[in-house]
Parts: sequence; structure tokens; C-alpha cells
Amino acid sequence: VVDLDLVAENYRTLSRALPLAEIYYAVKANPASEILGLLARLGSSFDAASIHEVERCLEAGVAPERLSFGSTIKKARDIAAAHAHGIRLFAFDSAGELDKIAAEAPGAMVYCRILMEGHGADWPLSDKFGCDVEMAGDLLIDAARLGLDPYGVSFHVGAQQRDIDQWDIALGRTAMVFSALNAAGIELKMVNIGGGFPARYRHDVAPPEAYANGIMAAMTRHFGNRLPRMIAEPGR
Repeated sequence: VVDLDLVAENYRTLSRALPLAEIYYAVKANPASEILGLLARLGSSFDAASIHEVERCLEAGVAPERLSFGSTIKKARDIAAAHAHGIRLFAFDSAGELDKIAAEAPGAMVYCRILMEGHGADWPLSDKFGCDVEMAGDLLIDAARLGLDPYGVSFHVGAQQRDIDQWDIALGRTAMVFSALNAAGIELKMVNIGGGFPARYRHDVAPPEAYANGIMAAMTRHFGNRLPRMIAEPGR
């Protein structure tokens, strides 16, 4: 049983707390059509981890430009199918994945996921996804050579992350990639701050406003008054 009023309340609360960030709901958290339809009506965008999630979102009436194919490990045929559906925003963290996107989704906007250790998270995710900062810079330069649009950087600080400072660390690394690309003559445009915002189970957690304030302070510290486009991917 899912309380849709509570889903809507949580969406609005996070949107108010992070007004400069576009909310891309992490569909894997719960792909129920009722939730997808509700969030679509509220103006949310969506992060899909599989072609099946892409199709569920499209069936719920979500426009393809409000979808990101956020998995960094995708089958070539799924990349091609998503591109045929109109999806233009794809994640990657390896040369092999970048080659697949270049072949199956020519001209797509791509963002590279950098590695985070996930200290302070209940589920760190540090062994699953991401590459180091230097590799991310090299791959984004390669993306331009392959005819793709090197669009931005993403990270995930770990699921159920309670340490707000982890976003500051991640954004510091992200700013390093932006600087490296600027030196190479490429302007990145987007930062995807991922999810990780904790939900209350048996213990209280800090409110969304606390995380939002910490994140925005870190954004200003590392990017000054030239803030890039921001995407957040809350799930639970």
C-alpha cells in the first residue's frame, strides 16, 4: 500500500528545499504506474535504470526530454531503443559504455559518473559505479571526439547518506572535472548530484532542508556565481 498524498508531499518538500535542482525521480525505487503518473503530473522528470523503466515512464505520459537513462551499464540494443524513443541524456563511466552510446545514440548528451567512497551511508555503492576524476575528464574529452555532447558529471554519495559533508566532497571533485574540461576548451553544463537523501525508518533523519542548505553552500563554494544546471535523483 502506497500513500500517494505522502509521495506528493515529499516531492513538493524536496522541490521547495532545492529550487535550483530539477528532480529526476529514481524509478527503480518504485516503478508503480500510479507513482509515475502522479509525479509526472507534479512536473517531475525521471531517471531510468533500464529500458523497461524507460518504457514504463513513456506509458505514464512522460515526455522523452524529461527522461535520463542513468545506468552506466546498458545493452547496446537498449541504448538504441531509448534513443529511438527520443531519449537524449545518457550516463556512462567507462570507455566501453561511451563507445556503445556513440554507436547507438549519435549526438546524445552524456554525463560521466565519478567514484565516491560513500562514507556515512548505509549502502555506500563504492564498488559498483564510477571512475576517478582524471579518467572522467579524459572520457568526456573522448566523448566530444566521438561526436557526442559532453554534458556533465554525476555522482552518488551512497544510499541513506547521513553525512551532509559528503556532497561537499563530491562537488569538489566535480568542479575539478569542470576545470579540466574548460582547459581543454569544453564547457560542461550539468551537475547531477544523485540521490542518497535518507528516509526515516526506525530512526529520525535530518529534514530535506538541512541537506539542501549544505548542498547549495557547497555548490556556491565550488562553482561561485556560475552555477551549472543541477539535477537530483531522489528515490526512497
